[in-house]
Amino acid sequence: MALSLSLACSECDRTQGLRDGSAPVEGVSLTCIGLPVEEVFHRMVRFAEFDAAELSLSSYVLSLQMGNPFIAVPAFPSRMFRHSGIYVNSRSGIAEPADLIGRTVGVAEYQLTANVWIRGILQEHYGVPAASVTYRTGGLHAPGRVEKLPLSLPDDIRVEPIGDEQTLAQMLVAGEIDALYTPRTPAPYAQGRPEVRRLFGDAAAEEARYFADTGVFPIMHTVVLRRALYAEHRWLARAFFKAFEQARSQALDRIDETATLKYMVPWLPEEVARTRRLLGDDYWPYGVPPNQLALETFLRYSYEQGLAQRLLSPAELFAPETLEDFVT
Repeated sequence: MALSLSLACSECDRTQGLRDGSAPVEGVSLTCIGLPVEEVFHRMVRFAEFDAAELSLSSYVLSLQMGNPFIAVPAFPSRMFRHSGIYVNSRSGIAEPADLIGRTVGVAEYQLTANVWIRGILQEHYGVPAASVTYRTGGLHAPGRVEKLPLSLPDDIRVEPIGDEQTLAQMLVAGEIDALYTPRTPAPYAQGRPEVRRLFGDAAAEEARYFADTGVFPIMHTVVLRRALYAEHRWLARAFFKAFEQARSQALDRIDETATLKYMVPWLPEEVARTRRLLGDDYWPYGVPPNQLALETFLRYSYEQGLAQRLLSPAELFAPETLEDFVT
């Protein structure tokens, strides 16, 4: 008899097959729950509400040293270059990355995966140490956000919450913070407010140069199972991994459809061709071997920024059943 399990994840092309049943999880009757990723992360980290879930890579790494409630499979539904996630107040005098040193920077949470990548990239490639700025944490557009997980940071990392009624977007417009690191576009920027601009004027070009130099396409999210469930049914790790891989392959096949575009992007075929020229044909791989460098880079950043208590290896993150490729 199939196990009845729940999966909470974002609604995107890489998860469509799991949601519509065309990429089934073997041996599982799956209920997919599509939610905004912030809600999925909060409910999974705080309450383990779902049997499986898409989860912030950073939150998962921290969970390993805080009770170890989950086990991951090397599927990565969310990836994104993050140079475009650095915003500055237009009157701050910040013209280049080095100008961030000594400034006050807003972050929704210090531990967010996107922010780990941003700080790491700024430190390694632009000479802006993670400890060289003061961080203010809180809600981007609504007040009251707090860290999902307790942190124990080095003394040289300065993190302070904003006021109970404040938001980071408002503070950036007012100049109460100099810059903002964020995975979600701040409303004032989307609205064209002159007080807010991106640090990198042509972020896409900067991100393409970063990939050409490093070969790293940053990973944002992975997929986790409740560890107690996995301990009882070890086969689930491979079954979920295979289903996510099938859904990923389906999405890559569909993106080439030109008779009826799958997405409302008029020049989608040209953009897909450009992406393949820059990143290669298989630019969104799952599994550990093709992602070894990206995972090692993230884990090093997490450790250097005082989040991970020790330097982990990629293999330590994932169920052993998913670490090796074999013919199926």
